[in-house]
Amino acid sequence: MQTLPEKIILGIDPGTNVLGYGLIRCQQEKISLLSLGVVHLDKYKEQQIKLRKIFEKITHLIKHYQPDEVAIEAPFYGKNVQSMLKLGRAQGVAMVASSIKNLSVYEYAPKKIKQSITGNGNASKEQVAAMLKGILNFEKNTSYLDATDALAAALCHHFQRNNPVKTGNYKSWNDFIVNNPGKVKK
Repeated sequence: MQTLPEKIILGIDPGTNVLGYGLIRCQQEKISLLSLGVVHLDKYKEQQIKLRKIFEKITHLIKHYQPDEVAIEAPFYGKNVQSMLKLGRAQGVAMVASSIKNLSVYEYAPKKIKQSITGNGNASKEQVAAMLKGILNFEKNTSYLDATDALAAALCHHFQRNNPVKTGNYKSWNDFIVNNPGKVKK
């Protein structure tokens, strides 16, 4: 298997009331927690101020931790379209703050993240948080599941980039072999 360089990954769970973030350092098989937390935005009434605060926090995290890549949880469609639009704005601001610093941004659906961490795409936020504590061996008790959701996005990205067989749309086994030279022995 190919040896991957050391990377720091910033995970973001976008929100306009609470934004979660988590940072991990990946050195070969060793993954360590650098930081996790939340930004409380519900105290601000105007959307423009909330979005500016998101930009400022992401910019600060990037400057302080110097991540190599950013993984962000994609907004999901619920019953409230207005909530989805607000989440999309928060995600967009976080993506812009990252791209201004020339960081690659990777987006993952909530089910993909849960599947990657727990093996179950329908796992609860509490199950994800418990699994992360076991994987990353940390005791910090955070009552904010937005922070562990962001951490899960970062770890999901690590697992995806460490996957020797990248997923894709293949028409046949031959198509898979042609598009993955060296990964299949003939």
